[in-house]
Amino acid sequence: MVERLLSEYGEEETEKICASLNAQAPLTLRVNTLKTNVQACQRLLEGEGVETVRTKLSPVGLEVGKRINVFRLRTFQEGLFEVQDEGSQLLPLLVDPKPNAKLLDACAGAGGKTLQFSAQMRNRGEIVAADVNRVRLDQLRKRARRAGVSNVRVRQVQNLGDLDGHFRAYFDIVFIDAPCSGLGTIRRNPGMKWMVTEETVSELSRKQREIMGACSSLVKPGGILVYATCTLLREENEGVVGKFLTQQPAFVLIDPREYVGDRQIEEVASGGYIRLLPHRHGTDGFFCAVLQRLSS
Repeated sequence: MVERLLSEYGEEETEKICASLNAQAPLTLRVNTLKTNVQACQRLLEGEGVETVRTKLSPVGLEVGKRINVFRLRTFQEGLFEVQDEGSQLLPLLVDPKPNAKLLDACAGAGGKTLQFSAQMRNRGEIVAADVNRVRLDQLRKRARRAGVSNVRVRQVQNLGDLDGHFRAYFDIVFIDAPCSGLGTIRRNPGMKWMVTEETVSELSRKQREIMGACSSLVKPGGILVYATCTLLREENEGVVGKFLTQQPAFVLIDPREYVGDRQIEEVASGGYIRLLPHRHGTDGFFCAVLQRLSS
């Protein structure tokens, strides 16, 4: 892993990355704006003896000052917040789906970003949350009920290609939170550093390319395909996107600063991609690319 980081980031940056991955991650909450707002949630948490501060990058985030079991709090049980890294919160904010959008969360898992999309869309529009893992989708259903989410349809699939028959050229936004080596989250899962191998990365990058290919037909002309990972390695990030673009001439890469208009995202946008790094932004490591399907 260090050899990869050295070749891709250089010695000085690699030392900072490794130091940040060895530090303890903060406990960060995402306020559920379907039920409350940040200020009100913060006051209610204070009433339960929990002190928080606003996150620096996410407008819907709160950082908890000390490690506690937030899942026992009444505010959590009432669905006023979810535990979610600030970097993870930023990706749906940057995607910015409109309330009437048709959106596919292609690798939804337990649905952290799915629920955030629903809040941003104000429980309107249509969200299809798909995954191969039934257990994680069951968790999503429970979380959606607690959060008051009603615009999400959950679909278990054997393969994302199975969706083509029902949803070809259907979605305004297809969001792929791709399975990856997860090297951007080592500070939360320290044992991961001993588990990832060259073979793991190679196999994952192949799977990521397959997922992008399977999802490409589901984007309507003029629609957006968003590819995201929580890894730091180019083979799983720029490498996957680059190969996809050579095979899919109907798609073009959009500069994220252009896509999100006048938002101040220069801090996390570089080289046509969104890139979050623990030592720079205090978040987990994330990568995101926005691609548009041409209208003709």
